[in-house]
Amino acid sequence: MRRLNVYVIALGAFLTGTAELAVAGVLPALADDLRISIAMAGQFVTAYSLAFAIGTPVLVTLTSRMGRKRVMIGSLAVFVAGCALTCFSAGYVPLLVARVLLGLGAGVYSVVAVSSAARLVPPDKIGGAISAIGFAFGSALTLGVPLGIAVTEAWGWRAIFSVLGLVSLLILLALVRMLPPFRAQLRATREPAIFSGFVLSFLLCAGNALLLTYLTAYLNDILSLDASGIGAAMFVLGVFSMVGSRAGGFGVDRWGANRTIAITVALSMGALAVLPAVASASIAGLVMLALWMFSLFATAPALQTYFIRQAPGAADFVLGFNTSVIHLGTAAGAAAGGALANAASTVSYHPWLAGLTYVLGLAAACLSFSLQKRKAHNRVS
Repeated sequence: MRRLNVYVIALGAFLTGTAELAVAGVLPALADDLRISIAMAGQFVTAYSLAFAIGTPVLVTLTSRMGRKRVMIGSLAVFVAGCALTCFSAGYVPLLVARVLLGLGAGVYSVVAVSSAARLVPPDKIGGAISAIGFAFGSALTLGVPLGIAVTEAWGWRAIFSVLGLVSLLILLALVRMLPPFRAQLRATREPAIFSGFVLSFLLCAGNALLLTYLTAYLNDILSLDASGIGAAMFVLGVFSMVGSRAGGFGVDRWGANRTIAITVALSMGALAVLPAVASASIAGLVMLALWMFSLFATAPALQTYFIRQAPGAADFVLGFNTSVIHLGTAAGAAAGGALANAASTVSYHPWLAGLTYVLGLAAACLSFSLQKRKAHNRVS
């Protein structure tokens, strides 16, 4: 039954992830329907991201004394309300408000989903439970976005959010009946090991965004893929991301979070170091990108497990704060990638800059692990 609960929570993560990514795939259709520019339509992405980054840690903190089951159900209810408002919004401002609701609901759900899944399983299965949530988010990229585009072509972009809202409502009802109550226990922490973990998270996400944001351009300009080739490559890379997420969970359960983080970050560094040297051969370049995608998604469940184990009594707060760190890192990486592209007039150097960011991230990881061991030694002494 506990495994089934984890899968139901993961399905909710897939739906919330799809709501975030689907807009980017249907932006032209949305802009045409509302008779606005693409630039204005792009602000729907900005509104969602800001609500997610700023609202998540605030709401997680404010609801710290509430049961986690109640918070999870409440966040999903906000998400369903956002879907409903999206479906019935006839103007720009109401739809902007709907995106804020979706960002708030999805942000809180993503945090509580991870910590709740971890509490549903024995300690030696935490990595697998967290990786199931990560797998669901990866599936949103691989399956949710293409499905959203197909639904838009058949019935219009509002139909996507009708489906997301209805299925999310069913998930909400299932969680009401299935989940045991969770106690909330929040103690704000300033542990050096956790702070350096946030630095690691920021650097990893910046490195990821450096290349991910300009991946389509890299596939086209550097690997010389046409539109159909890019579509196929993105699908394959999405599959590797899902496999990586599950492999990361297995690695945590088998070798521990620290070792899994070190190995997967090193793999990301190695793949991006080799990528520019083999970019003239499309297949070899795609192999390096697949290895990179696999390793960066394998790092996620290990890092989340690391945070949970460092602050078991304040997991929701730490994961909520890390959600903001992730979005800040993503914004910084995307901005740095844009500056590099403008300065060099090419995206060929992006893998090297991203790889350098991972080197700094690995240094932050080593520092965090050292501080963790020192804390454990002092506790024993």
